[in-house]
Amino acid sequence: MSHFFDDRKKIAKTHHNLTHWQQDQTWIFLTWRLSDSIPKSILLDWKRKQETFLKLHPKPWDDETAATHHRRFIMALETTLDEAHGSCCLARHHQIVSHAFQHFDGERYHLDSFVVMPNHVHLLLSPISNHTLPDIVHSLKSFTAKEINKAQNQTGPIWQPDYWDRLIRSRKHLDWTQKYIQENPTKLKPGTYSLWQK
Repeated sequence: MSHFFDDRKKIAKTHHNLTHWQQDQTWIFLTWRLSDSIPKSILLDWKRKQETFLKLHPKPWDDETAATHHRRFIMALETTLDEAHGSCCLARHHQIVSHAFQHFDGERYHLDSFVVMPNHVHLLLSPISNHTLPDIVHSLKSFTAKEINKAQNQTGPIWQPDYWDRLIRSRKHLDWTQKYIQENPTKLKPGTYSLWQK
């Protein structure tokens, strides 16, 4: 499959705290994290700086501005996630999430690859017709939260309420994303994460 973002085609946009894009069966790179994965002080500082950036750089962006935003905010947040803050309960329960991701492969979406890290996940998928990104993510997060709570004999939120997504622009972008997912757990101990690739 070679479903890449096409700026001439319609984009379905939904909103939570973040704006989420879907364009037919275009590949989507997704990230979401545990509710305690980033200390509140770091997250508030990140939000304040991003709000300032967005005021100074209103959309639409040129490629350079988009790259600057991605580097300063998305990659900076990824670095913080990789510092393994919070309970990191996915190190013990990564198989629950891994099995859930694989369960609807070929039915609701086509999976390319994913990694379940101790406090966050990265997922590369292409939605199948009539399945919306918000519904896919809600289903996965809801089911895995219930199963993780059951395994830990607890209740309460597991995941942050929102998620981050990016439509894949090209073969080069797809290759970069696949490599990023593959290399994400290189510093982790075996048995503390799940890595899956087609």
